[in-house]
Amino acid sequence: MMSIKAVDHLTPADLWREVPLEQEVREQLRDRQRRLLKGLLEGALEEEQLELLAAGRYRRVESRRGYRNGFYERDLATQIGILTAIRVPRLRQGGAEYQVFTRYHRRQAQVDELLRDMFLAGISTRRVGETLEVILGERVSAQTVSRVVRSLDWEVERFHRAPLADDVRYLLLDGVSMRMRGAGEVKRRLVLCAYAITVRGERRLLSFRLAKSESQAAWEAFLNQLRERGLMGRHLKLVTTDGCVGLHAALDVVYPYVPRQHCWVHKMRNVAALLRRSQKEECLAGAKQIYRSETRRDAIRAYWEWVKRWRAEAPKAVGCIERDLDALLAFLACPEGHRKAVRTTNAIERAFREVRRRTRPMTCFNNDASCERIVYAVVSHLNKGWEGRPLKEFTHN
Repeated sequence: MMSIKAVDHLTPADLWREVPLEQEVREQLRDRQRRLLKGLLEGALEEEQLELLAAGRYRRVESRRGYRNGFYERDLATQIGILTAIRVPRLRQGGAEYQVFTRYHRRQAQVDELLRDMFLAGISTRRVGETLEVILGERVSAQTVSRVVRSLDWEVERFHRAPLADDVRYLLLDGVSMRMRGAGEVKRRLVLCAYAITVRGERRLLSFRLAKSESQAAWEAFLNQLRERGLMGRHLKLVTTDGCVGLHAALDVVYPYVPRQHCWVHKMRNVAALLRRSQKEECLAGAKQIYRSETRRDAIRAYWEWVKRWRAEAPKAVGCIERDLDALLAFLACPEGHRKAVRTTNAIERAFREVRRRTRPMTCFNNDASCERIVYAVVSHLNKGWEGRPLKEFTHN
C-alpha cells in the first residue's frame, strides 16, 4: 500500500494513474461479490448433501443414506451477474434435489422477478434481453422473457378468484376499449372494470374482465362474479356508470335497489356531439352549472334556465340531458365532499392511461392472456399504492 508521505509527492498525472476509475472499482467489487456468493452457494450445497446422506466425508456410519459421486459444474444468473462453474455435488444414486436451486434452473427467482418488472414497466421483450446483458453479462432471449412473463397467468387467475370485502360504499363501472390482434386484423376488445371507494374512503380496483361487447349478458356475468366473491352491497350507496343500456339491465338483476349515477363526462361528450361548433362553448358552459350546484334544488333551477336558453336552438342536446336528468343528479344525495369522486367514471379512465402507456410500444395485444397480464400488473400496482391511504374528503369525520 502506498504511504501518505509518498502520496504527498505525487503529481496529478501520477494520481490519475494510481487511482482506479470508478467503473473499475465497481467491477472489482462485483467480482468480489460474485466470488463470495459462489462460495456461499457451494457451501450451502455441501451442507444440503450432508443432510441428504446423513454422513460426513469418509465417515462409516450405519445412518448413511447414500454415497458421494464427485461434482458437476453449472452456471447461474443472479442479480450481480453470472456465476460460472458452480460446483454442484452429485450422489452415486443420482436424483439429488437441492433447495439452493432446482434441477435445470439457470436463473435466481430474483432475476425472473426483474425480467417481469422490466417487461411490465414498458420495455419490450427484445429490449429486456439487451438491457440485462449489461447487468448479467449474458443476453436473455426474447423467448425466455416471454416464458418468464407467462408465469404471471396464475397470479391473474388468483386475483380473479380472491374474496372481496363487502365494505364498498361507491361503485364505479365502465368498459375500456383495447386493441387486440386477431387472425386477420386488429380488433377492439372491451375490458369491463369495477372501481370502488370503501366506507373508509380507500380506493380499490376490484376486478376486470375481457368481453366482446358491453351486452347485458357480459355485464351480468361480471357483476354476478363480484357478488359471488363477496360484494353483496350491504353498504353500497351509489353506482356510477356511463349510461350503457346493457349495464343498466344487468344492474336491474344483480343490484336492483342501489341508486345509479350517470357519468357527467360521458353525458357532456354526447351533448357536444349534438351541437354546432359555434354553440359548444356557451352551451356546455351552461350545462356545467347544473352539476356544479350545491343542492338538487339549485341544480334543477340551473337546468331549467339552460333549457330555456337552448330548447329552440339545440333541441337534441337538451333532450340528451332531459331523458337522464334524475340519474345525472343522483350524486347530489351524497355528502358534499364525496360528490366530485362519484359523479363521473374518470377514476377508471385514469387507471387505464397507465395500461395504454405500457402497451404503446407494443401497438396492440397479441392475445387475451397478454392483455390480462398487463392490466393485472397496473391494477395490482395501483391497489398497493392506495392501500392504507384513504381519500382525505372521506376522513374529515
